[in-house]
Amino acid sequence: MTDTDLTDILAERVRAAAEARTPLRPRGHDSKAFLGNPCEGEPLDLSAHRGILAYEPSELVITARAGTPLEEIRAALAEHGQHLAFDPPAFDGRGTLGGAVAAGLAGPGRPWSGAPRDQLLGVRLLDGRGQVMRFGGQVMKNVAGYDVSRLMAGSLGTLAVLLELSLKVLPAPRSSATRILELSREQALSRMRELARQPCPLSGACYLDGRLHLRLSGAERSVQAWGARIGGEAAAPNSTFWERLRDHRLAFFERPGNLWRLSLAPAIPRLDCEEESLLDWGGAQRWVRSERPAEAIRAEVAALGGHATLFRRAPDAQAPFQVLPPPLLALHRRLKERFDPAGILCPGRLFHD
Repeated sequence: MTDTDLTDILAERVRAAAEARTPLRPRGHDSKAFLGNPCEGEPLDLSAHRGILAYEPSELVITARAGTPLEEIRAALAEHGQHLAFDPPAFDGRGTLGGAVAAGLAGPGRPWSGAPRDQLLGVRLLDGRGQVMRFGGQVMKNVAGYDVSRLMAGSLGTLAVLLELSLKVLPAPRSSATRILELSREQALSRMRELARQPCPLSGACYLDGRLHLRLSGAERSVQAWGARIGGEAAAPNSTFWERLRDHRLAFFERPGNLWRLSLAPAIPRLDCEEESLLDWGGAQRWVRSERPAEAIRAEVAALGGHATLFRRAPDAQAPFQVLPPPLLALHRRLKERFDPAGILCPGRLFHD
């Protein structure tokens, strides 16, 4: 495994950019460059800043540099029967640990295993002045002070350049199986809600094209018993459905046009904007293909207490993120000014100034 520390080089680059007011765009493999608004700036490549710095399986914590490939992290954990519980996507088959946290995305098991911010224990970073800073720790019991490290999850590189990350890891399930049921959308939502109220070892629940996919993970006897109770068809043991769902390699994601990500209560019925949809997270996350105006989609979702993000968009589409209420937008701007006073890190990627 490659072990390369580029902290000094990266810090000097950021300091020079801050002095010259030159925008920078931190990146690993650029597999998530489509997220957010188009970002102008010189690339700040972190893909060579890599290596696992500390991993003690008995402590359930791993610390690695931001440019470490996800596949390297997963392989190291798998040797000891452990995994990253939030199961980050690796779009285009690539991805780094820093990019996974900065994007704030989780896989199909998110409702049961948590989000990146839930497993992020500490970070070492460069602020917009080129200063090296450390927040959090490398142990799960370290909770002293304000948890600044979690601000980095989902920040898309707008607050700081991530250098090192410490994350909680968990034992991988001993057994896993998938059941597939032919159901209508209403029947599928009802079935997912029913299972959510029971001690079912669910780790994935997705509805697509008239089929409900239910992943069960845990002790072998529990998985077998619940599989028999749920019924339906057993997926092939070598099925890659959940990996393809996580990494957006299913045919649904390859279609052209705008792809919306809706966050809604699972019990809410189909919306007018759901021209084509895939239900994930037990119905709480809806991937929607729609060419309706952004304002109409956001208004319909907001009226039901939900949130809409334009995840992948056509070149002429509108801003991807819902505008924050003034108090939250003011807080966002104060954080940006504190971490990046010169405004050089991914300017405008989250919200236009």
